[in-house]
Amino acid sequence: MDAPWAEQLAERLLAEPLPDRWAHSRGVGLKARELRQLAGEHADTLEAAAFLHDIGYAPPLVDTGFHPLDGAHYLRDHTDAPPLLCTLVAHHTCAIMEAEARGLDDVLLAEFPLHDDLEHTLVAAITHCDLSVGPTGSPTDAQHRIAEILARYPRDNPVHQAIQRARPVLLRQDQMIRGRLPPR
Repeated sequence: MDAPWAEQLAERLLAEPLPDRWAHSRGVGLKARELRQLAGEHADTLEAAAFLHDIGYAPPLVDTGFHPLDGAHYLRDHTDAPPLLCTLVAHHTCAIMEAEARGLDDVLLAEFPLHDDLEHTLVAAITHCDLSVGPTGSPTDAQHRIAEILARYPRDNPVHQAIQRARPVLLRQDQMIRGRLPPR
């Protein structure tokens, strides 16, 4: 699967029903394009996963109500996406913590296990990109993005609870990737 295919699929699934979500996803994909040198031979997969990370919000794909899992299921079951691409979509932005809050962590880990440091690094790269783009596609930083997510969801919502718990990990992942970027 290549990044142009992923961008077109994300646009087809998100642009009309969820234009802000599409603007965000497009921004995340474009941000990942800037990180291609960090991903080496997996650069195209990283960029594709960044474009596709939120497709699970598309109304026809919603099954569990947990967008990382719904998006990964769609890619696995309805496209020729390689397992690594599905895994990156399933695990972006500390998805495991929200999966725990929803009682879906066993499903996530059984269907889309993370195997090695490379996969963890690629997930961190997508997380950095996700935290660098606001909800309508505008640039932001990790601190502001986390604050925006927490403000958008009520305290009793699993997203709020997961992001609150994940904040230190999210910031470490963001810092790790920023530390690998060439100086501007």
